[in-house]
Amino acid sequence: MIEGHGTAAVYAAEEALMASLADGELMARAVEGLAAVAAARLEERGGRSVVALVGPGNNGADALYAAASLAEAGYAAVALVGETVHEGARSAAEAAGVVLTGDVALVAEADLVLDGILGIGARPGLPEWATAWVSAVPESAYVLAVDLPSGQDPAGEVFDADGVLADETVTFSVAKPVHLLAPTEQACGALTVVDIGLEVEAVPVVRRIDHDDVAGMWPVPGPRDDKYSRGVLGVVAGGESYTGAALLCTTAAVEAGAGMVRYVGTPTPEGLVRAHVPEVTHGVGRVQAWVVGPGLDTTSRAAGSKAQLDAARDALAGDEPVLVDAGGLDLLNAAVLRKRAERVTLLTPHAGECARLLSRLTGEDVERAAVEAAPLRHARRLAEVTGATVLLKGSTTLVVPPGEGAPVWSQADAPAWLGTAGAGDVLAGVVGTLLASGLRADVAGALGALVHGVAADRANPGGPVRALDVARAVPATVAALLRR
Repeated sequence: MIEGHGTAAVYAAEEALMASLADGELMARAVEGLAAVAAARLEERGGRSVVALVGPGNNGADALYAAASLAEAGYAAVALVGETVHEGARSAAEAAGVVLTGDVALVAEADLVLDGILGIGARPGLPEWATAWVSAVPESAYVLAVDLPSGQDPAGEVFDADGVLADETVTFSVAKPVHLLAPTEQACGALTVVDIGLEVEAVPVVRRIDHDDVAGMWPVPGPRDDKYSRGVLGVVAGGESYTGAALLCTTAAVEAGAGMVRYVGTPTPEGLVRAHVPEVTHGVGRVQAWVVGPGLDTTSRAAGSKAQLDAARDALAGDEPVLVDAGGLDLLNAAVLRKRAERVTLLTPHAGECARLLSRLTGEDVERAAVEAAPLRHARRLAEVTGATVLLKGSTTLVVPPGEGAPVWSQADAPAWLGTAGAGDVLAGVVGTLLASGLRADVAGALGALVHGVAADRANPGGPVRALDVARAVPATVAALLRR
């Protein structure tokens, strides 16, 4: 599992480690790793020149020391420096033949750019003096950021379009929120973690499930299990307007290994489910968890709609865990949320649904664009307002438990092709199955998001994918992950 730690925890761990090391040893370890990665990238690309963008802090020192190491190895090395530079790094660079300059034009000659302008202790945004440096970086250069792309938010909450966009980020011993959270992850490129011996004991700010974690987390039945002990999932989904949601959600639940699936719907989607997912039973009955809302039209007056809505409201009023998606979110209000205050509730909105729900529950005017610009902030706000766990869907899926101090889950396992109609219905079926098996809401959300994303890639690697094919790829995907 990848864990991202906040600035204060990292600094505390660094201070503790430095107290046990010779002066400068910790930085020397970081520089050795950074220089090795930079040299490897230059060799891979056939590059011969490096330009370091050197800020006044330790990240600038790391970049300048690494430039000195590369110069000693025979690369042409230039460093853009300001008025304040780490003196030890300056001396090492001068001795190695690094050209120290303020001439921005020299950046255009770089095969590789080392970004050491800012570190994790900086505020979001570039300082004015650095904007010309970043603007001068040629598109042909490989940009290697030290610890984080300068200008991006260390907390990972806000993306800076004018900040550095790295091809790769080298960080030390532990990941940080900027590397794992939307929207800043997109600026980091590939993430390389260099071990310098740092151990952070604090609770992480963010967690990400790795493929190798799935075998220890997925609910695998034993010889004494039966369909009831494995988990019965109730699904209230679809309707006469959105018939496919029922088929997609129930298919995904069956493919994900639910012990049994009960479906409550209207005549047309019920007929589809009977024809194509014969394992599903029909009607209200005892379940271990509910999925309420995929394709649900709360305003419909079609045949069967009232009974379906009654079942949805009963599920929300009951004691079982409930995943609330799409149309089900329209059923949430203060009274419903009060009833669910002590019960397991997982909301799965996309950015637009998150904005609409926040606007309705808080009276504030929240726009979809605002949620997309600062997804974690709004997911946390929704978790606070509702008391529920929030899974905010997107290219990076965030799972935010309610309350303070709990780590956020961040999963980015899906190809861009998965942004297609019906994908959310499949996700609801997979995650609902995990809820019915007894997993905690946040764990079910994160684990389900990973499997959903990997299944999309396996369904048609590198190309377009339809939601139904994602659902059908889930069994083989889980099996492959369990074998790792």
